[in-house]
Amino acid sequence: MNAADGSAGERREADVYAIRLQGHLDRRWAGSFEGFSLTHEGDGTTTLQGPVIDQAALHGFLRKVRDLGLPLIAVTRIGHRPATGPDVEPGHF
Repeated sequence: MNAADGSAGERREADVYAIRLQGHLDRRWAGSFEGFSLTHEGDGTTTLQGPVIDQAALHGFLRKVRDLGLPLIAVTRIGHRPATGPDVEPGHF
């Protein structure tokens, strides 16, 4: 397996996602989404952006978003980012 496959002990590349929510998410929630930036948009929405290591982590992240009770507007994969190491998995919930 190569790094893109996520074999054990190798660096992996994370997909970077932008998750857009209706309403402004209180900044106190930022710690719940470690590794993600939280931006209040001028149109009354919130964008969370950051790396997610795999689809299972993405679904876990979306469960956290669901539990906040804010309507989900969009989930967009916007690129790739090399992971920082085999033991550090950004966006792994």
